[in-house]
Amino acid sequence: MTVVAAALVVSGLLVSGAAGQSTTYHPTIYAAASVTDAFPTIAPRAKFSFAGSNTLAAQIRQGAPADVFASANRRLPQGLYHDHLCSKPVVFTRNALVLIVPASNPAHIHGVYDLRRSGIKLVIAAQNVPVGAYTRQVLKNLHLSSVLENVVSEESDVREVLAKVALAEADAGFVYSTDSRTVAGKVKAIRLPARAQPNVQYAMCVVSASGHKAAAHAFAKRVLSARGQRILRRYGFLPRVEPKP
Repeated sequence: MTVVAAALVVSGLLVSGAAGQSTTYHPTIYAAASVTDAFPTIAPRAKFSFAGSNTLAAQIRQGAPADVFASANRRLPQGLYHDHLCSKPVVFTRNALVLIVPASNPAHIHGVYDLRRSGIKLVIAAQNVPVGAYTRQVLKNLHLSSVLENVVSEESDVREVLAKVALAEADAGFVYSTDSRTVAGKVKAIRLPARAQPNVQYAMCVVSASGHKAAAHAFAKRVLSARGQRILRRYGFLPRVEPKP
């Protein structure tokens, strides 16, 4: 057997569930909260820890036992790479922001400019969370930074923002388009002007301290594969590279 063929066999056995090997290692994936539904569909046997990307990056810096880090932005994994704590990040998908309101819409919000009204209860993610930074970029792009005066709560990840609006504990919030789909009957998504949209790119890397790099790379290959990309699009994510016109 050639070296290449042997490598392919080993790689195949390390993919979750491949060849039915009970000794196959299932990697631990630290991933952004917004991929909570999609990632287990791509790799059902992997072990996942979902949270705000900034929290996960901090845990990795402290030595948490992660094999792969999948962030809702490029900055955090790039920072780990710069400090030799993970491999060079690869963009694996994209997303878009939307404004959400409770299904009953008690504050009668029909567009982002309605957030300027006094008394609106707005919930967003904290600034160091990717979706929180994207939110502030949207408001800056629309010259609506004054809307931040209506913020009543800053959350640690996008799913917390989603939950507060779904429970009508706030009049509105900014989340990823994919998250709004998960509770479609409880919130209404309002599209934002195209000129306001930030470039929301998700990137992942293999953690340098991982003792299971082959399995980690196998997971990354699954996400980047045609099947993995189809699953992400099924959950509403955008192609990782914009198609050519």
